[in-house]
Formats: sequence, structure tokens, C-alpha cells
Amino acid sequence: MCQLLGMNANTPTDVMFSFTGLANRADEHKDGFGIAFFEGRGLRHFVDHHSARVSPLAEMVRRFPVKSDNVIAHIRKATQGQVALENTHPFQRELWGRYWVFAHNGNLKEFEPRLHAAFKPVGQTDSERAFCWLMQELAKAHCAVPSIAELTHTLAELMPQLNAFGTFNMLLSNGQALWAHGSTHLHYLQRRHPFGRVNLQDEDLSVDFAALTTQNDRVAIIATEPLTRDEPWVAFQPGELKVFVGGELMSA
Repeated sequence: MCQLLGMNANTPTDVMFSFTGLANRADEHKDGFGIAFFEGRGLRHFVDHHSARVSPLAEMVRRFPVKSDNVIAHIRKATQGQVALENTHPFQRELWGRYWVFAHNGNLKEFEPRLHAAFKPVGQTDSERAFCWLMQELAKAHCAVPSIAELTHTLAELMPQLNAFGTFNMLLSNGQALWAHGSTHLHYLQRRHPFGRVNLQDEDLSVDFAALTTQNDRVAIIATEPLTRDEPWVAFQPGELKVFVGGELMSA
């Protein structure tokens, strides 16, 4: 299945070390890649239906000096929908005057919800249908712009309905928080002072975060499988929803 990467931080942060670790797994997950960076209320969104190993766009992203406090990335191994740009994660929609970004790892079988005109999928994936349904249900549940706590409560009520159709590991962000739901495989890590040297799991590449951060920095990384080999990654429990704000895990 696909691979997910999310980052949430209390200050704009470079995610390229983690993205390199994710892209190294693109030999198996070769059906497209995408990454979205929030900058305030704005969004930089890059997708390509070619593998992150060979895509010139992926190479440009690696060299692009983007720092963000909320990032979602994805490499695709197609299960539903052809290999095409419109089926490439992450997907984006607008709700309450904010961009929302979503990426999914899994397979939802026979998931065909009724969707109204405001949220319709462009492609053929179960993932985009699930995203449109989530946006529709959030809009129905809240008349005014809800708080992060209210959104988390509503999402916690919606997750079991999607789990009933199959595997649903997902990342969701509106630039204010990062929600992560683990159905089968998802892990998270919180980095904070004192920072040190870290080594990638799948490549002989390391970085000394102590030289790049301050003692006030906090960063949370979420990934399908641990990206580094010398940090305390924590596995999600099946059906667990977590929300990260300012680089910290908040109580759901």
C-alpha cells in the first residue's frame, strides 16, 4: 500500500530530510507522489503521477527551500483508480475559508457515499471519495468555524464509519493542526530539545538537528513506517486518532 508522511511544528521547519527518507521507498510505491506545504493560510501543493525516484518535480521539491509548520506527503501504490494526476495524493479542498489537505493509505471496498455538489471527487480513488465525505460531514456537523477540539471530536465520531469499509490510515490538515488516524500501520515521533544527530532508515544519510534548531523548537513527524533508525517512534493503536498542534501531541 501507499506510504504517508506528515510534519507538524511550532515554527516553519524544513522537512526535506524526512521527505528523502520517504522518497527512498518509491521503488515499490511508484505510482505517483505528492507533497503539500502550508504557509499561513496559503498552500504550496505539488503532485506528479510519476515515481518520486524519477520525477523532475520531486527533484525540484528536494531543492526548494520551503519551510512549513504543517506538511503532508504521500507516495502511491495504486489500488483503486488508474495511475493519473487526478488520482495522486495529497488532495485539497476549501472549507470555512481554509485549505484542507488529505492523504490516505489503505483500501476502502464498496465505499460509495452520497456526496452533494460542494464536495465531489475529480478522480476515481476511494481515498478522494473518503476525503470529500469527511469534508461534507464536517460541514454538516458545524454551522460556524469550529475549534480544533471540536473538529477532533467530530473526526473521532467519523473514523469508525470509514474503518468499517477497510483499511483507513490518513493524514488531514487545515494548516492549524495535523490529524492522523491509524487503522493498521502508522507511527509518530516528537523531536524537541536537546536535538542530536539522526540517521535515515533506508539510506546512509544523517543530519545533526542540533545545528539547525533552537531549544524552543518542537517537531512531530508521522509516517507509515519509521523513517529513522535511532529515534523512539511510537506505533498507533488500531483505530487511534491523534491531533498535533505546535509540534506537540494534544489530547484527543
